Amino acid sequence: MSRSAAPRSSEEISLEICVDEAQGLFAAQLDCVARIELCAGLGLGGLTPSPGLIALARRSRVPVFAMVRPRAGDFVFSSAEEEQMLCDITVLREAGLAGVVLGAALPDSRLDVAMLERLSKACGPMRRQLHRVFDLVPDPFEALEEAIALGFERILTSGLTPRAPDGVEMLRALRERAAGRIDIMAGGFVRPDKVTTLSKISGVKSFHASCRRKSAVQDERLLHFGFAVDHAVTSPVEIGLLYDAIRAAQH
Repeated sequence: MSRSAAPRSSEEISLEICVDEAQGLFAAQLDCVARIELCAGLGLGGLTPSPGLIALARRSRVPVFAMVRPRAGDFVFSSAEEEQMLCDITVLREAGLAGVVLGAALPDSRLDVAMLERLSKACGPMRRQLHRVFDLVPDPFEALEEAIALGFERILTSGLTPRAPDGVEMLRALRERAAGRIDIMAGGFVRPDKVTTLSKISGVKSFHASCRRKSAVQDERLLHFGFAVDHAVTSPVEIGLLYDAIRAAQH
C-alpha cells in the first residue's frame, strides 16, 4: 500500500482534507483521509458547495462534511441568509452526506447560539462540526462549552490565530478543557514541516489541511481576461507527506 493510502486507526490520528473542486474530491479518496470537507471558494475560507459538486460527493468512499456558509466576510447572518442556509442544509441532508460544517456569530463575535440551534435542528441525523468562526470569539472557553451543549462533535480552530502553529498553547488549553467531550481539530497552515511541533505541544490528534500544490495556468490569456487566478490543486502526494509527518510526530 502506498504512503498516501496508509491504513488509519480510529484510535490514532484523524486527517481531514478540504476541497473545493471535483479534482480535489477525487484526489482525497485515500485510506489515510478520515473526512473530506466539501466547499466552494477555499480562498475565501470556504463557502457552500454547488449542487453539482454535492452530487459528485455522494459517490465518495470517504465521509463528506459540507460547508454551509452563504457568503464571504463575517459570520453575522441575516434572517434571509439563515433561510438560505436552512435550504442548503435540506439539500445536503437529502443528498445523504455524512455531515455539515456550521458557524454563526453575534455582532460582538460570540457564537450565535440561537441560530446555531435552529440550523442544527434542521440537520436531523447529519453530524456537525463548528468551523473557524470559533477563532474570532472573545471567550474561547465559553464558546467551547456552547459548542458541546449544541452537540457539535468537533471544533476546527487554529487556536485563535491565523495559523495553527502560532496557536499551539491555546489548542492545548482547549483540548485539556474539552477533556474528550468534543474533538479539537487543528487547521490553518498545517504543513509537514510544522506539524511535529504543533502535534507535540498541543496534543491534538485531529488535523485539517488542503494539501494543495500550485498548478500552472493552461493559458496566460485566462489571467489577462480575469477568467483565472493563481491556482492550486489537491495533491495525493501532499496528503501522504502530511499524514506521514503526523504519524511520526504521534509516535
